[in-house]
Amino acid sequence: MSATQKTSWTKRLGPRSIGAVYVLIALVVVFSVMSPSNFANYGTAKLVFNQYAVTGLVGLALLLPLSSGIYDLSVGSTAGLSGIAAAWVLANVSANPLAGVAAGIVVAVLAGLINSAVVLGLGIDSFIGTLATGSIFIAIATAVSGDNTIATNVNGAFQQDVALKNILGVTLPVFVTIVAAILLYIGLEKSGFGRRTYAIGFDVEVARLSGVRVNGIRAAGLLASATLAGIAGVLATAQIGAGSPATGPSFLLPAFAAAFLGATQFKGGRFNAWGTIVAVLLLGTGNVGLLVVGGPSWSPDVFDGVILIAAVGLTSAKGIGPLRIRSLRRQSPSAPNLVAPAGTGQSSEAEEKSAQTLA
Repeated sequence: MSATQKTSWTKRLGPRSIGAVYVLIALVVVFSVMSPSNFANYGTAKLVFNQYAVTGLVGLALLLPLSSGIYDLSVGSTAGLSGIAAAWVLANVSANPLAGVAAGIVVAVLAGLINSAVVLGLGIDSFIGTLATGSIFIAIATAVSGDNTIATNVNGAFQQDVALKNILGVTLPVFVTIVAAILLYIGLEKSGFGRRTYAIGFDVEVARLSGVRVNGIRAAGLLASATLAGIAGVLATAQIGAGSPATGPSFLLPAFAAAFLGATQFKGGRFNAWGTIVAVLLLGTGNVGLLVVGGPSWSPDVFDGVILIAAVGLTSAKGIGPLRIRSLRRQSPSAPNLVAPAGTGQSSEAEEKSAQTLA
């Protein structure tokens, strides 16, 4: 192995690239020493996988909007609304599990279209716009449920088929999350769509000047975000065996913590699927471990908050924010030519920015 290859592998395996992996290993060791009989077993691993699969799916839902430079603060509320929609249909229309799943996904798609209309159609800042729509979504969920949980026909075949089917104790939501991660990995890392998404997040004006359909890509991101959040809400409702308007919003903080911490892993500042999965495992291991060793009930919330602060701090410390584009032109000839079209009068500035972006 050449010196260059050794340096490359050293960089890839260094704390600045996969620091969360080392923290995860350290947590496993510490909790195993503190409580070997209760923590160091396959049952704990299954608990982390099964309990945090939905959190992982909500975290993955954030990747496309964040990668394109916008926020979706409505993901938790969308999950809650979709879960209530699924429960309401099961209780009042049909007990068929497929009917509940379909209802939840349809409502999520509608939520994504509303977010796109507010943020892109009306031009409202995504932070404010999705915060507002999220408030509306959770209000609708509360009204539909009468501010009560809906358990009729939810804790029967629906729960069994959607949440409890398992392979070696690992339940269906875990596999749904893995499939979503694979699709997002392909979409962001292996396609022109992904490269354009990252380009928009890095410098929206340069991307727009180069002919990238900024609003179209951002709309697709918001729609995908809402859809994944809706699926997560349906899965959460199935896991609990009841629909509650309070379920969805609880995923917002850990999902953002996972997405931002994930951005510090593997890709050096870019939001990515596998980094998010590692971050969710870190969150889950820390939360479960704290409770197993006798920590107070509020300790997981503190842990999530600390992780989010650390994650945002780490991405900011890189000096480039949470997004970075690396040599798009060298990666693929299909990458966008980030140079202003002739006749705009802005080609010099665009070319300078483009050179910095692609360096």
